[in-house]
Amino acid sequence: MTKKTVTPQWKGALLMPLLITGALATGSFYAQAADEHQAPQPPDVLLGPLYPAVQAAKFFPDQKTFADAVPKYDPASILADWQMQKRQQNFDLRHFVDANFTLPGKNEAYVPPAGQSLREHIDGLWPVLTRTTDKANQYDSLLPLPKPYVVPGGRFREVYYWDSYFTMLGLAESGHWDRVQDMVDNFAHELDTYGHIPNGNRSYYLSRSQPPFFSLMVDLLAQHSGEAVYSKYLPQLQKEYQYWMADAQSVAAGSASKRVVKLKDGTVLNRYWDARDVPRTESYMDDITTAEKATSRNKAELYRDLRAGAASGWDFSSRWFDDPKNLSTIRTTDIVPVDLNALLFHLENTLARASKAADKASDSQRYAGMAEKRQAAINRYLWNPEGGWYADYDWKRSSVRTQLTAAALFPLYMQAASDDQAAKTAAAVEKQLVKAGGLVTTNVHNGQQWDAPNGWAPLQWVAVEGLNHYGKQTLAKDIGMRFLDNVQATYDREHKLVEKYVVEGTLGGGGGGEYPLQDGFGWTNGVTLKLMDMYCPKGVTCNNVGDIKKGQ
Repeated sequence: MTKKTVTPQWKGALLMPLLITGALATGSFYAQAADEHQAPQPPDVLLGPLYPAVQAAKFFPDQKTFADAVPKYDPASILADWQMQKRQQNFDLRHFVDANFTLPGKNEAYVPPAGQSLREHIDGLWPVLTRTTDKANQYDSLLPLPKPYVVPGGRFREVYYWDSYFTMLGLAESGHWDRVQDMVDNFAHELDTYGHIPNGNRSYYLSRSQPPFFSLMVDLLAQHSGEAVYSKYLPQLQKEYQYWMADAQSVAAGSASKRVVKLKDGTVLNRYWDARDVPRTESYMDDITTAEKATSRNKAELYRDLRAGAASGWDFSSRWFDDPKNLSTIRTTDIVPVDLNALLFHLENTLARASKAADKASDSQRYAGMAEKRQAAINRYLWNPEGGWYADYDWKRSSVRTQLTAAALFPLYMQAASDDQAAKTAAAVEKQLVKAGGLVTTNVHNGQQWDAPNGWAPLQWVAVEGLNHYGKQTLAKDIGMRFLDNVQATYDREHKLVEKYVVEGTLGGGGGGEYPLQDGFGWTNGVTLKLMDMYCPKGVTCNNVGDIKKGQ
């Protein structure tokens, strides 16, 4: 092999000092985490400079492919072999990767039986999306879980935290309460093992969590199994809260630490955070490219903000940017998100309920008091009085952000909103965010997947439930039915459900972001079933969305 053949593998050679320094300098979090929770190290730490070298070569269309590859031998030995062999004239990096790693299998497209209704298709997908990985190769980035779980689908070969709640809604609707129980137990296991629920069950997701839906999962299971569920999972609910509230007592007013923000008046709220400040393992070169465009920014801070954006679940959205069209202006860690704090309000109330169920009255009162304080803070700081809607708060600038997003409905969803603020938010949402195919995420068109023209199943459910809590049933149903019509039309045309949908203009599967549209799809399946059953007339079996209208 000639040198000319080898050269393309090192097109990113000028980036390598930066990449290698980042890969080697960030073992500290994982050393600490491993000491505390026996947390395995992610591949970009295990493989040192080999990891960025392979990602820079761009052998695979998806950077997650190599993140999910399993070393065939001790990673330290593979690294040593690469250090020795790479200097040889005929060294072939791609051949080296193939010889030393087992790459994840290609995702086979699921072909449903012909003639299935929408409901039959979703019910048939549950076993297709179910995984059992109670054991994993010692060098695999996959974290084993004791019980079976349902993955989203497509490139997402692992369980994801906040996705799972909406998937579980559908499992419950399909009568699979055993699987709901399994997934609650898996998340409880992660809390016991790692001290938090990671973004997903991969070693490279351990440095962050996602929107905290565990308390809602406990609520869901309690609907089926009774009040005893709350006291059973009280220890794990407490661990979830301790993770989010770490440093709340010690952080100074007007500053932040980890996931806690203490405002100048001493009010405590929360933000998204990642313990690492390097390119995301699963999106390595994407983050390097973003950093190259941000010439004036501290690279570590930028990487942390990108990672915190991933922790939010909204990766990525203009709601985190200073310039709505420019990802490199992301400032996630400077922002107190309205959805996160509404969810933590629910967690505090759930802890109060679980403590009461466990005969711990003083703890119950303490958590209820915390929830009351957070509710007051949400209605004061996370409210845009000029616009008339709930919004995120920039704690560095001591000002509420002006943008209206679908996250504005979370205080309604978690019943933290006042009646007046709920009514104003509903009016703003109806005027600005309701589109032909459902609720649009924002009104910014910038190519990011958590912006226009996309709508996402979980945000439709949040809107419908939230509006119903405040007597806005007509608007709620309008949003729900628009989204269902979009899902049904796409299914009729393409025989699949997808991760996200275009809800304005030409409707159908969504786009934008860092990877192609994924099929499956866990949370779309769950929300679709819930909405179909919510709006299906009594005494009618609705197998397709059209059945809802026929029965009316």
